[in-house]
Amino acid sequence: MDTAKNDQTYRELILEPLRKCADYTPKFGQGQSENGYTLEDFTRVYGADPLYSWIGFDSPLMYAAHKAAGGMTSLYRQLGIGCERLFRQIIKDQLGLTTEQANWSYEVAEESGAIRTLYLDGRILLSDIKDVGAKKRVDAWLKKMRTKLKILTQIDGAVFEVRQGYKSKDSKRQNADLHNAAQAIAGKYIPVLTVMSSQLDTDIRLRYEVGKWGVLAGVPNLEDETTSTFAFSKKILEYDLQDFFERNKKALRKEVSEILSSLLNPHE
Repeated sequence: MDTAKNDQTYRELILEPLRKCADYTPKFGQGQSENGYTLEDFTRVYGADPLYSWIGFDSPLMYAAHKAAGGMTSLYRQLGIGCERLFRQIIKDQLGLTTEQANWSYEVAEESGAIRTLYLDGRILLSDIKDVGAKKRVDAWLKKMRTKLKILTQIDGAVFEVRQGYKSKDSKRQNADLHNAAQAIAGKYIPVLTVMSSQLDTDIRLRYEVGKWGVLAGVPNLEDETTSTFAFSKKILEYDLQDFFERNKKALRKEVSEILSSLLNPHE
């Protein structure tokens, strides 16, 4: 493996979505299809509002605050997209899977009668793995995870929901995930919530595991491949994801710093 070339490819999977945030402009209540306000737009509209003008809300600093607040939300969302793409590429590269093999979806019927397709972020099916050693490692991991989650039905693989972090207590989102779990297990897959950061509340982990989800979190230096994203990557996929981030920390931080500087500057 050409580590430098591989690192460059993986860095781009993380950074490409984040770069979109550098050009973020706040919308101030406009529709999602509308372009955001420039500083000049903001000054004109807020300066023409008597109350906002009187109290100073038409200040460039107020615009910068809006830009930073919306930009931060966008950064987290785009980091999630980057993490999803990175994880899927790693399982493809390490297990020799095609794009089709590494993706998973299922269809649900809505009340209107329409059919909607729902997607998870990655898939590993034992029968798709050609390398004998890799198949043996994945099979042992599936058996260990199946026992941990007390899943009684046959399991032939795993599907992954990848997130950069997960601290939301949004019950609607969690219920949708639990529905995904039922569909996955019916398809003979273990559903696995794969969090890249360490930002995962203990009560969320517990609820998902009770709901038959495997849960991996990005806590470094753990050896349990049924608990740690990094241990799973290193021991089962034989790719040291923690080391990748350590090797590329300087380049990643440099570009993110430039994006943050752009978001905090009202004139950019």
